[in-house]
Amino acid sequence: MEEFIAGVDEVGRGSLVGPVVAAAVILGRAKISQLKDSKKLSESKRSEIAQEIKKKAKSISIGVVSSKMIDKINIKRASILAMQKAAINLSYRPKKIIVDGVDTFESEFPLISVIKADNFIPEVMAASIIAKVYRDELLKKLDKKYPEFYFSSHKGYPTKKHIEAINTYGIIKEHRKSFSPIKNINE
Repeated sequence: MEEFIAGVDEVGRGSLVGPVVAAAVILGRAKISQLKDSKKLSESKRSEIAQEIKKKAKSISIGVVSSKMIDKINIKRASILAMQKAAINLSYRPKKIIVDGVDTFESEFPLISVIKADNFIPEVMAASIIAKVYRDELLKKLDKKYPEFYFSSHKGYPTKKHIEAINTYGIIKEHRKSFSPIKNINE
């Protein structure tokens, strides 16, 4: 019986809006060309590689935790929950789970956290790309709903343009109310 490693990574932790998203990926024997940490790839290259991962990977799963839940339980716990959801929903049982960073979660499978795993472990690089592409698509949809916020360009992160939009138009229900500067406006 083949034994698989699952890579898990999350994105959107520092964003002011929308969910935190995690992906779990089992590549199996699949070889994916040009794998890197999602932050080191252009948006178009990430999308291209994500398509290859979706075609070749043994299993892919996404975990999403809403901005409302982030406000309720905090971003660290929400990130861990998103990673746990992604890992639980894999269609194959991994021999081991490797998580990028320092956070871990309860798992029936052996789990290790590795700092900067998204730089050198193929399954984690793939998870980083899948999660980023998935979350970026959510922000593009939000951009269509609220074009004055330019979510397609900054993906909800606290850029000058985003802060200016918040100051001009206020906050929307998808903003994380527990994050600065949102919580300062909300008080």
